[in-house]
Amino acid sequence: MIRIFIGFDPRETVAWHVLTHSILARSSQPVSFIPLALDNLRELMWRTRDPLQSTDFSFSRFLTPHLSAYEGWSIFMDCDMLVLDDIAKLWALRDERYAVMCVKHNHVPLEASKFHNEKQTAYGKKNWSSVMLFNNAKCRALTPEFANTASGLELHQFKWLGDDGLIGELPASWNHLVGYDKPTEGVANVHYTSGGPYFNEFTSCNYATPWFDEKQHMLRADQRS
Repeated sequence: MIRIFIGFDPRETVAWHVLTHSILARSSQPVSFIPLALDNLRELMWRTRDPLQSTDFSFSRFLTPHLSAYEGWSIFMDCDMLVLDDIAKLWALRDERYAVMCVKHNHVPLEASKFHNEKQTAYGKKNWSSVMLFNNAKCRALTPEFANTASGLELHQFKWLGDDGLIGELPASWNHLVGYDKPTEGVANVHYTSGGPYFNEFTSCNYATPWFDEKQHMLRADQRS
């Protein structure tokens, strides 16, 4: 079973469901989806909303190892994504040498704001935490208490590991940043990091057409004649 935790923000509800459909439609192995919705996490995520956090799941993503009982492996993904390949290929990249694995972007955003006029912030390792393979037993530092009290940089820059050598690297195709990375063949996971086609102002962004196609496939309901 491939265990997938996906950040949930009610402002992007349709994005969450289209993403899960895109995974399910292409996966060659059984998958389970766990939405990280704050209304479901009140006993585990109690920190005051940070003015710099742009989504509800900015910090709840770091509860993934705890919610996995610090056992096995889990995938975390932002909801503003579209998977175009078999998620089992990502799952197969698990490497016991590492505590966490991610695409190691060198992402320096140029704009001051993104969707819903949320503040765009620049920091080292930006977007590394938007897709993570967690080796849960090696992530015991990520307790609910730590996830609620650590700074954003401590969490998103993986300072809780104490050693960057514990961060494994995933192929860039598994976290393709729309609007930053050059469109190319073979992209496995599209990340609408500045705003997806489900928002009116981004309906013509790169990879908008496959997202709308996926939404239509998700809405399929064969009717009796």
